[in-house]
Amino acid sequence: MLMPHPETLRELVAEYEALAAQEAADRTGRPGQRAQDLAYTLCVSTGTRDVRLALAAARRQLVVETAVIPAMSD
Repeated sequence: MLMPHPETLRELVAEYEALAAQEAADRTGRPGQRAQDLAYTLCVSTGTRDVRLALAAARRQLVVETAVIPAMSD
């Protein structure tokens, strides 16, 4: 399986979570089109079919990536 670039994955997760929080505050009860698109992209990027599983997989990948690649110093 192809692995998304960690920064791209981090941005997808952050944007999805921000939209999910905003939509929850709006109390519409339905995710907007952008949230649906982000959920789909997260699922494809992580090889899952459910956005909750995709978010968990993305977080695991980001933790592993952070542990494997130490921060570069100047």
